[in-house]
Amino acid sequence: MNRKQFICRGAAALFAMGLGTGAMAQPWPAKPITMIIPFPPGGTLDVVGRLLAQKLGQQLGQTVIVDNRPGGAGTIGASAVSHAAGDGYTLLFSASTFTTTPMTQKTAVYDVVKDFAPVALVAKAPLAIAVNKSLPFNDVKGLLEYARANPGKLTFAIGSTGSAGHLSTELLRRVGKMEYLIVPYKGSAPAYQDLIGGSIDAFIDPILGSASFAKAGQLKVLAITSKARVPGQPQMPTVAETVPGYEFYSWYGLWGPASLPKEIATRLNAEVNKALATDMREKLEPQGLLLTPGSIDDFARFQKDDMAMSQRIITEGNIRAE
Repeated sequence: MNRKQFICRGAAALFAMGLGTGAMAQPWPAKPITMIIPFPPGGTLDVVGRLLAQKLGQQLGQTVIVDNRPGGAGTIGASAVSHAAGDGYTLLFSASTFTTTPMTQKTAVYDVVKDFAPVALVAKAPLAIAVNKSLPFNDVKGLLEYARANPGKLTFAIGSTGSAGHLSTELLRRVGKMEYLIVPYKGSAPAYQDLIGGSIDAFIDPILGSASFAKAGQLKVLAITSKARVPGQPQMPTVAETVPGYEFYSWYGLWGPASLPKEIATRLNAEVNKALATDMREKLEPQGLLLTPGSIDDFARFQKDDMAMSQRIITEGNIRAE
């Protein structure tokens, strides 16, 4: 065997070995990661998701591409992730509506528990009760008194059926012993437009949504729905200060397909926790968000408990998407 034949055969042997082991030996991530957000750009979910994607990309040394896939109340984007390969290159970043949509839609295209692997709870978003500025009250006590004295007169907008805002509105009606009319909208933007214009009296939505309107004096924010006052908005009272026990959040999490390997999920969870310790906290907490580092098991337990609570509200309120 001459020198040229020896080199060629040696190269062929190494190539054959690589075919058998290369895919496993290649460290993750070896290429860009796609983070699907199943709602349009611009909302609170998108703001948090893009900031997280930027931080993860810096930490992992690979670009994390944000892919907004709106439609079907978030089901289109979620379904795409449920059918993706479990290789860690396609992830879902979504809000708590991801877990409640199958409870309100008979034709749900995914199962939260069976089709997805929880990775990390990223943040909880207390909601704010915003009302038209012309209403004759400025706090939750006044809201309760007015609603009880005028049963059925107040109108509350909801941005979408089964959303956190919808469920918190139903919960407030129940625990506050009030009666008011719920008016559905296709998204928060038209709801705020009518709230400011006076066609609707009130709207419960994440703090970030109403903050700019309140600052401009276009509406009044009565209280927030967290158990305690939040660091970023210490002046804002909670509903619980008037209605003991009332607590509700929208929340944001990261998932992969059910087949996501545990080692990749664990790595991602650690990287998310690392990201939450950066200036993400400085950027998001002043806007009323509560960052929530924790383990995969912590997230799984939280999701299970939150889904049970949401299912009770949906069942008792007979909430169904049209």
